[in-house]
Amino acid sequence: MTTLNILKIGGNVLADTAQLSQALNLFAQYPGPAILVHGGGRRASEILSALGHTPKMINGRRITDEAALEVVTMVYAGSLNKQLVAGLQARSCNAIGLSGADGNLIRAHKRIVKDIDYGYAGDIDEIDAAGFQALLEAGFRPVCCAITHDKQGQLLNTNADTIAASIAVALADRYQVVLNYCFEKTGVLLDAEQDDSVIPKIDSSYYQELKAQGVVHSGMLPKLDNAFGALGQGVSSVRVGNLSSLKDGSATQLTR
Repeated sequence: MTTLNILKIGGNVLADTAQLSQALNLFAQYPGPAILVHGGGRRASEILSALGHTPKMINGRRITDEAALEVVTMVYAGSLNKQLVAGLQARSCNAIGLSGADGNLIRAHKRIVKDIDYGYAGDIDEIDAAGFQALLEAGFRPVCCAITHDKQGQLLNTNADTIAASIAVALADRYQVVLNYCFEKTGVLLDAEQDDSVIPKIDSSYYQELKAQGVVHSGMLPKLDNAFGALGQGVSSVRVGNLSSLKDGSATQLTR
């Protein structure tokens, strides 16, 4: 079975020119098919603040009101997505920029209000695996932003970690999927202030302990929750780390 690499980038990687260049190099050098998924929350928050709006986050997830939705769409599906595509084209990587609305590739629904109203946040209903496969077999490398749609004309802001995991699961019966979460740290750390405290391997039981102890928190929660969910649904491998650790194999390996 053909190996498919899915690389998710966000946070400091997108904000740092040198790291972003390295990430694009890594992605362009993957052998065989590959998909890039990106966030961009930091840039969106900067623009929201500049426009006089206060970004709102709860448990690492954005509260997306109408103003926030307009900005994240502009940033994720617009300027940032096309910058990444252009950067990959410069590396002879035939990238194609996509939102979930393009080709109806990722359909979602507005999150149902329970304890927290997340606004125009989208929870994924369906990934068009055949559509992604067609693009990959045509020689394209999809670059997917964090904007989805409900097929009723409404765009939605969907967590990029969730998108990466959902695409990985949807394609797991067609490819041997390796899901790579790239961020600024060398891996999942026992001590957030100590870069050399990388946890080499985490299984689902140990992960629950780390959450209970508060070692894993905030933005790492949706990342790892989705990663373990993907492992339970056919994804071959999940790795979490920075560019160097993902390249040399020292990133945190997640196992069932």
